[in-house]
Parts: sequence; C-alpha cells; structure tokens
Amino acid sequence: MLELKGIEAAYGSSQALFGVDLAVGEGQMVALLGRNGMGKTTTIRTLCGLMSARAGTLRFLGEDIGGLPAYRIARRGIGLVPEGRRCFPNLTVRENLLATARGEGWDRAAVARLFPRLEERAEQMARTLSGGEQQMLAIGRALMTNPRLLILDEATEGLAPVIRHEIWAAIAAVKARGQAILIVDKNLKDLLPLSDACVILEKGR
Repeated sequence: MLELKGIEAAYGSSQALFGVDLAVGEGQMVALLGRNGMGKTTTIRTLCGLMSARAGTLRFLGEDIGGLPAYRIARRGIGLVPEGRRCFPNLTVRENLLATARGEGWDRAAVARLFPRLEERAEQMARTLSGGEQQMLAIGRALMTNPRLLILDEATEGLAPVIRHEIWAAIAAVKARGQAILIVDKNLKDLLPLSDACVILEKGR
C-alpha cells in the first residue's frame, strides 16, 4: 500500500533523513519508533507532501506520489493526525467533523460510537475542549476523510492516563475494521501489542 525507499530530506542545508525505507501493507499497523529528533515527524511530513524529498521514491497504492502537493496526497487517501492536534478552534465539534467529511464508511455516527464524548459536545467550540478531547476530535476528523491510510503522529503524548486508555481502545477498534495505520507514540506498552511491524529511526536512518 505505502512504500518509501531511500528517502532523503533536509531542512535547508541540514539533512534530516538519510535513505529511509518503510512499508505499510493493507490492514497493517506499523509503529515508527525512535528518540526525539531522530526523523519520525520529518518522515511523516515528507510522505504527506508537507516537505520535499531530496532523493528516493514514495509510492502509495501503486502510484508515485513523490513531489505531489499535500492536498493531492490527502485526496488519494492519506489521513493525518498531526502532532499538536490542530483542530479548527472557532468551529464546533460537529462543524469540525463535517468540514472534512468525504466518502463512505466513517461518518458522524461512526465517530460518535468510537468517541461518545464528541457527540456529547457536538455544539461546543473546539477551543473549549480538553487536550484529550481535542485529540479525539483530530482523530475523528481524519477518519471522516475515509482514508486508506491513517497516520497518527504522537497519538497520546501529554494526555491523562484515562484519556490515553480511551484513545488506545479507539485505535484498536479502528484497526479491527481493517484500517491501515502508521503511528508514532512513546507509550510502547500500549503501542507494541497492537503493531504488526516496527520501524526504528536512528539519526534519520
């Protein structure tokens, strides 16, 4: 489904990725591991078209997506939950979800079953939600695009234990529906049992 081969990327003259290889198959959950600053977020930004690869190939569903702008990569079926959540703060929960709705499968009702808190707060402004609720909303928004591949960058970082538990349960439920997932998270105790494969980055390699 997703295949990165020999990906190199840089911030100006500072090279960040040195020949990264990564693959995610249909229905697989792959964990991208490594200490802070090792290139995990840079890898995600590169494959989502948010920064350009200097070298290597990027293929998704058999198509070369290297060099495509981010919006075209998203339309091909890659849904990103970025680090920091980034919901629309001045829209309600309902409006946030409807803003990204596309295709069939995941709709508001399905997201409500996954995260009942979001339905309870449907008319509440996103900026008034707790950090954990905003993360639920960010995941819900990505699912509403009905992605072929869901990418989660730091899925549970900084969240209270009870909220982390809810989000891991939701990720397990999403995976059980056959969703392909690429995930970055430091909580290995919950991450590793769900993952089908792991890729470890060390200094961008």
